[in-house]
Amino acid sequence: MLLRVLGSAAGGGSPQWNCGCPVCAAVRSRAGHARTQSSVAVSADRRRWFLVNASPDVRTQIEAFHGLHPYDDRTTPLEAVLLTDAELDHTLGLLLLREAGALRLYATPAVRKTLADGSGILRTLERYCPVEWRAVVPGADLVLADGLSCRAFDAPTTKRDRFGAGVDHGRVVGYRLTDERSGGTLVYLPGVQSLTPALRAEIEGCACLLIDGTCWRDDELVRLGLADRTSREMGHLPIDGPDGSLAWLPSLGVGRTIFVHMNNTNPILLEDAPERRTLEESGIEVAMDGLEVQV
Repeated sequence: MLLRVLGSAAGGGSPQWNCGCPVCAAVRSRAGHARTQSSVAVSADRRRWFLVNASPDVRTQIEAFHGLHPYDDRTTPLEAVLLTDAELDHTLGLLLLREAGALRLYATPAVRKTLADGSGILRTLERYCPVEWRAVVPGADLVLADGLSCRAFDAPTTKRDRFGAGVDHGRVVGYRLTDERSGGTLVYLPGVQSLTPALRAEIEGCACLLIDGTCWRDDELVRLGLADRTSREMGHLPIDGPDGSLAWLPSLGVGRTIFVHMNNTNPILLEDAPERRTLEESGIEVAMDGLEVQV
């Protein structure tokens, strides 16, 4: 199984167009690498690819990856899109895929409801192309293609989304993907508020974990005067702190751990930052666009 990181930043990308924070300023001055918004592609055979989340940068991301380029006609290697949630930075790209003859979409009923009744993205998309919806049930195994299966799992959050969704179950999920031939497993979890015992059980022992790295500190955005809510209040577990993700990750027996979905303010985006060195000393990586992982 091969996973390609198409976008490694959180919503807005890095640098964010309207932000002059120290990290964005450094990236603009070439002291750091620019990143597009969070999404990955995964395949068991390098011929059929599954997109996990469709960011607003999806066109640029597809063009940057030869594996997703179309053939001589308008046939493409893109088999389907899996969604972890209904956030705009993970779903707006669906509208950019509207030229498809048909689009297969995997999502939980809660996510589908938000896309249909809240943001309206699904209703708009269906005006342009047929959408084949496949229900994702947390805890149930799902065969994506020969040699590739996945299991979604709940990532409980107290954050209420902007569309007023009233269903907690299945509103945010992660995916445990398995290569049936090699037995290799990887977990993609770009949004997590707390590493509950149930979540840790889903992660434990996987060959590779790609996990939410939105903020370094819980009060990161508050300190910068950019928001009035903490990272946790926005649905994201911070990396640092006595109960941050860095305190839990070494105990999970994961072969390789990589942070994804970094906010533009997060200092780990800069290679010379002390926070980045702390991660490197812990054996944890920071994703870049174009990173490939094979298990």
